[in-house]
This record gives sequence, structure tokens and C-alpha cells, in this order.
Amino acid sequence: MSTPAPRGLPETGLTLLRPFARRRIRRSWDLHETGAHHVPAQGPVILASNHLGWLDGPLLIVCAPRPAHALVKSEAFEGRTGRLLRFAGQIPVHRDRPDAGALRRSADALACGQAVVVYPEGRRGDGELHEVRSGVAWLAMVSGAPVVPVAIFGTRDPGADSESRPVKGSRLDVVYGAPVRFEVRPWPRTTRDVADVTARIRDRLRSHLEDAKRTTGRELPGPLPEGSIVV
Repeated sequence: MSTPAPRGLPETGLTLLRPFARRRIRRSWDLHETGAHHVPAQGPVILASNHLGWLDGPLLIVCAPRPAHALVKSEAFEGRTGRLLRFAGQIPVHRDRPDAGALRRSADALACGQAVVVYPEGRRGDGELHEVRSGVAWLAMVSGAPVVPVAIFGTRDPGADSESRPVKGSRLDVVYGAPVRFEVRPWPRTTRDVADVTARIRDRLRSHLEDAKRTTGRELPGPLPEGSIVV
């Protein structure tokens, strides 16, 4: 039996929403984007970003150089927000357990030449990339897509919780870095292989983050306040 051809994610809704949402973000905050030329104009790409707060997801979905499909916590796919996320072709992921379905949908999108956004830390925090989970490595190994590191600053104020929005008019920085590429590794992929690629991606993301701090003069907001709900 032949393997079904991969199916990409819908982009009509995303293409319709992005111009309106981008204008709204720019009216609310002083957005500065650097290094967008590192994102390929076509073909598969993984945008791997640090994760500070609520605004990170909408920011990259709306303002990335090309339409992008983010892995978004499954709890968000409820009610009006859930309908909007589905219309925009985003990917629900269960974070309390390995979610092979979400990874497979992401891999299929990459196989169809689309852009996928991942937050390798797995949850919001100080954004310093202390931990990078292995899902991004698996996607890179399966697809051969370049991994573009992204550093975000300003989406959470120091001392604010993970659901907060930055003060209106404050500066946001999104810095894209030179991609790192890995050869496609067919199945079976050993635990050691995945761990090796994960470590290499982690080093690249951390290096880019430090470079972005120097070039922008920005710092991250520090840890979430005690008692914050980590999502």
C-alpha cells in the first residue's frame, strides 16, 4: 500500500487575517524586525523562537516574513479563539504528553513547503532557552528544513505574568538569525541522533539570543513572578 501524500495546512484564512492583524499590532506597539532576509521566501522552514509571554504567538503568526503555522497549546482551541486559530491554519499540541499527531501535521506542512513556528522551550518563561525540547530536532531531521533562530524581546514586562500584555507603545524586537541545516535522517532515528541534533540546535539558538541582546541592547524580563501560571 502506498503512503498517502502529505497534506499542507490551509493558508487562505491566514493570508486574509495577517494584513489586518499586522496593522493592529503596529498601532499598539513599536515593532522592530531585524534579519528577515534569513527566512527563505519559499520552501520549508522552521522558525524556532524563545518564549516570554502571551504576545509571542500572535506576533510571529502575524508578522513573520511569510505565512506561518505555529504549534499552539490545545487548550487555546476552544470557543471564538479556537475557531480563529483553526481558520488561520494553526496546529494544536498537547503539552502534557508527547504529541505525535501535532509533530506529524507539522512535518506534513514542511513537506508541502510551508513555514512552521515552534517554541522549543515548550512554555512561557524567562526566554533564556535554558531547556530546548527534542521536537524541533525531530522536525529538522524528518524534513531537512532549515531552522531559523528567532529572538523576541519586549513581549512581557519585568515582573509581569505570562498572560500580560506589554505597555501600549512600548518597543518590541524580533530578530531572525542565520539558519542551521541538517540532512534528512530516515527512520530509524536513534535517541542519540535526536539528542545530538537537539544539542546543536540549542547551542545555535542560545548563540543567536546572545548576539541579538548585543545588537539590540535589549534584555529579557527575567523569571515569571512567584505563583504565576506557567502556560
